[in-house]
Amino acid sequence: MKTFLIGIAFLVSLFTFSVVNAQHDNVPLDHDVYMFLKEMKVKGILNNIHDDNPVMSRIEISKHLRLIDQLNERLSLTEKKFLKKYQGEFYDKEADSSNTFQFFGRNSGFSTDYSDLFSNKIKHMYSYRDESASYYLEILGRALYGQMFDPDVNNSSLFDIGFRFRGTVFEKIGYSLTAQKGGIGGSQNLAPIFDPRLNYNFKYYERFENIGNYDFTEGYLRYYTEPAENMNLAIQIGREKLKLGYGYGSKLVLSGDHPVLDFIKMDFNYGIFSFTSLHASTIGEFHSDREQNYTKYIAYNHFKLSFDNLFDFGFGETIIYSGRGIDLGYLNPFVFYKYVEMSLQDRDNGVVFLDLQTNFIKNLELQATFFLDENILSHLDELKLFSNKTAYQVGLFWYSPFAINDLSLVLEYTRIRPYTYSHVNIKNSYTSHSQNLGHRIGPNTDEVHASASYNINEMMRLNLQFQHVRSGENIYDGQGILIFNAGGDFMVGHRELIDSKYINFLDGERINQNIITFNFKIEPVRELWFDIVYKYIAERNVTNNSSGTTSFAYLRMLFNF
Repeated sequence: MKTFLIGIAFLVSLFTFSVVNAQHDNVPLDHDVYMFLKEMKVKGILNNIHDDNPVMSRIEISKHLRLIDQLNERLSLTEKKFLKKYQGEFYDKEADSSNTFQFFGRNSGFSTDYSDLFSNKIKHMYSYRDESASYYLEILGRALYGQMFDPDVNNSSLFDIGFRFRGTVFEKIGYSLTAQKGGIGGSQNLAPIFDPRLNYNFKYYERFENIGNYDFTEGYLRYYTEPAENMNLAIQIGREKLKLGYGYGSKLVLSGDHPVLDFIKMDFNYGIFSFTSLHASTIGEFHSDREQNYTKYIAYNHFKLSFDNLFDFGFGETIIYSGRGIDLGYLNPFVFYKYVEMSLQDRDNGVVFLDLQTNFIKNLELQATFFLDENILSHLDELKLFSNKTAYQVGLFWYSPFAINDLSLVLEYTRIRPYTYSHVNIKNSYTSHSQNLGHRIGPNTDEVHASASYNINEMMRLNLQFQHVRSGENIYDGQGILIFNAGGDFMVGHRELIDSKYINFLDGERINQNIITFNFKIEPVRELWFDIVYKYIAERNVTNNSSGTTSFAYLRMLFNF
């Protein structure tokens, strides 16, 4: 399949006009430029940044920056500094020795003066570029020290090093390869609190070596073309972090807080219409008996209509299936998956959702998502029926409230019915490696999420976040046997003839949490960041009339040279 896509891309590139030096590799989702674009969209500078499918290529981000530059007079002083900062990074044609430094090589026209290592220039370990190809080698590093304060005093340290090799060939195919290897000092069991990715990292929990370690890798090929004016098509194969759907705190559809997926993805945009189709593979829960481990598949379609200065409206569907190879019925992007599932004897887990995002109020954006897991519009009059696995989320993003520049406020409410994300066949649960693909709070819960963020300048950002989470947990006896299924675990579906046909929201062992998170991020030197995070969790078990607190902090240093 990979060879076929490369061949097609090469042939098409021979006959299609392209922009010289356009960079079609994607920008990782954790890059700060995404927040800047979001704020500019809410401010009314940009019309659409498709943050229901937020990954963008470098050339797409540069186009957004040029649009922002056209309305430069509407920017605050800090926003202008952000714009200048990102122009230096994403205007690839204009990169030269005045704004870019590389350690090795001289063919790219960048500075090789080592004094620039601690300057505000963009940095590469090595680079090469001409009209038909480019590649950049970057060294990635991280050091993290985390301290638990309550209920126990303990600490853990994480150190990792790696590289990213990225670029564009044939002027239309973007590519990237990333690999990182790390080790753990201090408490092994505490480490996932500071880096939740360890919860689904095989090398971490395998623990065959005498030193705790982990690894991460991503890589892809992405073909992009513009066959007509205002029409674009991108086809990608590989693995990288993805988020799909709306949501400020977390997303109902695909949150990104789970293992990276291996996928084939197509994005098509023309006029007011956009369409995304994805077919991905991942794995189920881990078993020490390797014969019990299995692969599962995820098929996803979403179409959206975007009306400038009004709203975006979308409809999407997802299928989770396993127990066989790739099913051609779900590989077809132009079909209604739920009906296909019925024709395939109703073995799989189907989801449909509707989403909406507004564009008509300057500095204020509203979002809403309605999520239906399996049962489509039947028995919605009996909301307590276990099969009514529904969820919804509504939120707002207010930028420059009360005319305070560079401040953003977010308020969001999420409610998820019991059994949502679960399935009668555990292999078809809405999960990857026992991690929920959807919202982090899981089923039979609700959350009020509020946050305030302030850009002190283009190098420093403050964030304060509050979450109030209520949940109804399953009840187990002293032997770990499930005695009451409240639909509160996405890995435990409804058991026919055992569990009640009706279930109330927040039934089970009732737990309330108040979570406060403080974050300060600074980039004292370009491509070198420090993150300070403090989290406090106050938990009350309403059922057992008990309470407790958890608090921890960590300091993280990252570099990308």
